[in-house]
Amino acid sequence: MPTDEEVVETASEAAEGLVFSRYKSSEIEDLDVTVRFEDGVLDLDVYLNAPADPDPEIVADEAVLAAESAVDDLFADE
Repeated sequence: MPTDEEVVETASEAAEGLVFSRYKSSEIEDLDVTVRFEDGVLDLDVYLNAPADPDPEIVADEAVLAAESAVDDLFADE
């Protein structure tokens, strides 16, 4: 069973990885990935301030999905 810290780290890395796959780091004005994992519940929030192409809201939503998928994979491997 993964630790809470492993879950948070995995989710954070996946979300940031997705964002940086869509934008150059110099294009991102602000990125905030907040991850909490308590009592088996994953809570994710991604704030992204970046150029309009691609749409930052869509990229932030995709980052959340990537993080959730990475955490699912982490538990599936156990």
